[in-house]
Amino acid sequence: MGILEQIKDIEHEMNRTQKNKATEGHLGRLKGKLARLRSQLLADSMDTGGAKGPSFEVKKSGDVRVALIGFPSAGKSTLLGKVTRTQSETAAYEFTTLTCIPGVIDYKGTEIQLLDLPGIVEGASEGRGRGKQVIATARTSDLILLLMDTSKADHHRPILEDELHQVGIRLNKPKPGIYFKKKPHGSTNCVAFTATCKLTHLSEKLCKDILHDYKIHNAEIIIREDCTVDEFIDVVEGNRAYLPCVYCYSKIDQNTLEEVDRLARKPHSTVISCHWDLGIDLLLETIWEHLNLIRIYTKKKGLPPDFSQPFIMKTGCTVEDVICRIHKDMLSKFRYGLVWGQSAKHKSQCVGKEHPMEDEDVLQIIAKTGNQLESDRYKLEKDAKLAKNQVKK
Repeated sequence: MGILEQIKDIEHEMNRTQKNKATEGHLGRLKGKLARLRSQLLADSMDTGGAKGPSFEVKKSGDVRVALIGFPSAGKSTLLGKVTRTQSETAAYEFTTLTCIPGVIDYKGTEIQLLDLPGIVEGASEGRGRGKQVIATARTSDLILLLMDTSKADHHRPILEDELHQVGIRLNKPKPGIYFKKKPHGSTNCVAFTATCKLTHLSEKLCKDILHDYKIHNAEIIIREDCTVDEFIDVVEGNRAYLPCVYCYSKIDQNTLEEVDRLARKPHSTVISCHWDLGIDLLLETIWEHLNLIRIYTKKKGLPPDFSQPFIMKTGCTVEDVICRIHKDMLSKFRYGLVWGQSAKHKSQCVGKEHPMEDEDVLQIIAKTGNQLESDRYKLEKDAKLAKNQVKK
């Protein structure tokens, strides 16, 4: 029996099993077995190179990457031509795009690489229509942009979400609050289980049964929030991609105002019309917000800030992260920094490496002098000698 047949048998058994307290252990083990088979199916397709044809992988460029995914004839190539300088072939028939076409969006000083991927169909996670290659390319992106026809959105959205979920892509979900560490086998194998909150979906016995099916007999588990069985299996698998997602509904000029308003009010959603150039600016702003990016400008002593080329960083970064982005060798020469902007309490605030940065902050790095570097080197050598003498004693 092949892997696909085993997956279908397990799904059939899960559908006909009643969900109650007595069967939650059985369903949990079935979910674990289903996750292992899907991971094996994905790994086998990668080892054999997947479907025949040109690869969809493109060299990464710019600051971040966005993957454009949707059904055929949803308007992906048209949107690529609207927001980038790249022109992709468009036609009135399906599957016009047969390979990955990259483009670059220049927005707020940020270069966003947009990948126009071929349309996927139902069953793409199982290999239909080279869907595995499309989804594998999407895993390398920083954000997923799901483009759907407004008239078919209610039918297409759950299918696209399910196809991405089956290959380990979790949309707009944080990583579960579970610490899991697999330990090497020894003479005293045991699974150390700790829960810091009340659990309503998991139990110690269920977790140990799932690990037993994975042939893991020595591990440490710490659960910090009320997680589900699926989230625990995701942590054990360790190959899940947690990506932000923007749902974009196209062709709003072909639908009613009430339907467009209903779709626009959904979370993480926006509506556009490429034919009338409606909602394009709002779409770019929504992508920017979901990427959680900030711009950091640098300044040299005695000169105005350089606003032409900002450093694009993730929200929550510190002065140390910015220095490492410039050059790691500068970290050893760092003395202090001067910051102007939202994160500073006053103009030209003197800060250390741990200072958190905000969007459009200006940073000036003050390096140590030659005498200070020599003094630091002397202190390190002195501390090393003291430690060596203590070891000898």
